[in-house]
Amino acid sequence: METGKRPEIPGSAGRIPELDGLRVLMIFIVSWFHIWQQSWLEPAVSLPFLDRQYSLDFLVRSGYVWVDGTILLSAFLLYLPLARQGRQPLRNIPDFYLRKAQRILPSYWFIILAFFFGMCLPWGLYNGNGPYMVKDLFTHLTMIFPYFRDTYAYTPMGAASWTLSVVTQAYLVFPLLAKAMSRKPALTLCLMTAGAWGFRAWCLWGLTDYTMILNTAANFLDVYALGFGAALLYVKVEKTEESGETKKRRIFRQAAATAVFIGCLIGVTELLKVQAYPLGNESLQRQQMTFRPLFALGFAGFVLSAHFCVKPLRFLLGNRAMTFLAGVSMNYYLVHQTFAVHMKRIGFPPSASETPNMAGEQPWQTQYTLLAFGISLAVAVLITYLVEKPIQRLLRRR
Repeated sequence: METGKRPEIPGSAGRIPELDGLRVLMIFIVSWFHIWQQSWLEPAVSLPFLDRQYSLDFLVRSGYVWVDGTILLSAFLLYLPLARQGRQPLRNIPDFYLRKAQRILPSYWFIILAFFFGMCLPWGLYNGNGPYMVKDLFTHLTMIFPYFRDTYAYTPMGAASWTLSVVTQAYLVFPLLAKAMSRKPALTLCLMTAGAWGFRAWCLWGLTDYTMILNTAANFLDVYALGFGAALLYVKVEKTEESGETKKRRIFRQAAATAVFIGCLIGVTELLKVQAYPLGNESLQRQQMTFRPLFALGFAGFVLSAHFCVKPLRFLLGNRAMTFLAGVSMNYYLVHQTFAVHMKRIGFPPSASETPNMAGEQPWQTQYTLLAFGISLAVAVLITYLVEKPIQRLLRRR
């Protein structure tokens, strides 16, 4: 998945650090949801000046929605280099595929194999089912596991990596999309959106089980279209900024961008409160598909406005800590859910009851949550700097 780095093109101003912060926050909320599924720790923020607590239960219960935000951000950063070059098609397609493979596959394959040999086999998680074990490993290594119910919904290696599968599928067809965007951008974006809405309408009206279609690439076509469109709009605003502006216009731009950011935050928050409490899994999935375009608009607003907001907000999103966390975020995302589940499997940390989450056992819930976050982050840092980056350097030299 893309990070907040600006593409290396002539005239590029370097980075868009605020997008690093957005990416980190989105992935944190998604991982919070996955860890909450195991701990059931209800989060709340104390407000001493109001003598009350503000529950964040709606935020963690709907945390899965922010995956859409990471996909939109990936689409935005994927098309941004070509948008800066005047909607040019890809010049070197083999090099594009090679760079993406070097970025994703070394650490992804390492994580899958580490989970398989270090967790699944020693703990007998396949229950002696050899054919399923081979199928699960093969489909994960080739990223086709979301197309099979048993390897998607019941895999012991964790299902969080489906997001990377969707992003990789987008990479495969991106040269064709880029070529279409270079010729007919408006028509291409409209066709992508119409395709997603048509597919989603068929799903909502013709199906009752949405498990295998909710997170397919076809269901994200409009999210990608919105990300591409946001990149085109961003370049226009960026050129206006670089061409020089008066202090008065700069203040107005910052105020307008901050208002957009806050407005999107309020809108997304209200949608989350509705999305958090559906009646049953089927209703949740139907609602998620229905609200997906609205959430995508909110996420696009964050992406477009973050870099142009007032400096305090830009600093919160674009500081060095966020840049570092963004650099390890892909590996953190790939390991966190599997580690969270395995920690409960082996009884770490120890608990007084067999189901401490259901019993609301403290301090276990808090200890478990902090350890799940901390261990996942530490492992992600090790994988990034001991596996991913050395292999990338070796591949570049070759």
